Amino acid sequence: MDALIRAIEKDFIRTDIPAFRPGDTVKVSVKVIEGGRERLQAYEGIVIKIRGSGNGKTFTVRRMGADNIGIERVFPFNSPSIGKLEVTRKGKARRAKLYYIRDIKGKVKIKERKD
Repeated sequence: MDALIRAIEKDFIRTDIPAFRPGDTVKVSVKVIEGGRERLQAYEGIVIKIRGSGNGKTFTVRRMGADNIGIERVFPFNSPSIGKLEVTRKGKARRAKLYYIRDIKGKVKIKERKD
């Protein structure tokens, strides 16, 4: 049954999203609908985690808002609300889930990856 579901999901998975990992800084252009108009709004932050597989795969981006309040947002990979995604900085992380970033006060320092 699982192989059948994967075969059907394969047609719906987006391929225009670049490869990125936890620790990378990404800029996600989110489609926002206000009234009858649609515009793109940038959301830039550090990828904390990637979870799931297939059509249900998601990634979490954390950024610092006003007054240094951390804001996290979960994006589905296959969401039509994602207009464009670009990797602005490749970070070097030794873990798959960077939950410890939540406890850091101030600026988060992640070393740059050389590849």
